[in-house]
Amino acid sequence: MTAVSRETIALIGPPAAGKSRVGKRLAKLLDLPFVDTDAVVVAQHGPIAEIFTAHGEPHFRALERTAVAEALRKPGVVSLGGGAVLDPATQADLADARVVLLTVQAEAIAKRITNGKRPLITDLESWKRLVASRSDLYQKLADYTADTSSRQIDTIVAEIAQWAQKEGHA
Repeated sequence: MTAVSRETIALIGPPAAGKSRVGKRLAKLLDLPFVDTDAVVVAQHGPIAEIFTAHGEPHFRALERTAVAEALRKPGVVSLGGGAVLDPATQADLADARVVLLTVQAEAIAKRITNGKRPLITDLESWKRLVASRSDLYQKLADYTADTSSRQIDTIVAEIAQWAQKEGHA
């Protein structure tokens, strides 16, 4: 298990829920560093879709786990890839972080999933199946939940920041 910083706010949730967008703005508002673990993997190893194609999902998950463990060691806002929570070590690490679950309704994400960057999602139905399979785990890990379907991102960020400050975590 990683020694998780008590000042860490981890954003989890399904693909296309807005973890990166919300995370960047939340970190700026709270004056904390921001780390997107998918971006770390891409910077170090290349596009995620190519990693999946060339080496398979288990290899990607190992790279992802390394990026997540490193990011959670430092104070800040950390955006985790949608499947990062599947790793038992990551689940254990998240017990020591403040975890925000970002949810989104299927109707709101159709445009967000058409860019081909998500190898496990080929269409809206595959997204729905993926979310259904992870939903209980997301809920179990979350300390706070915010839906990003239709509300203004700045409103969502302000609410999360208020929660984090009230809880003494920012």
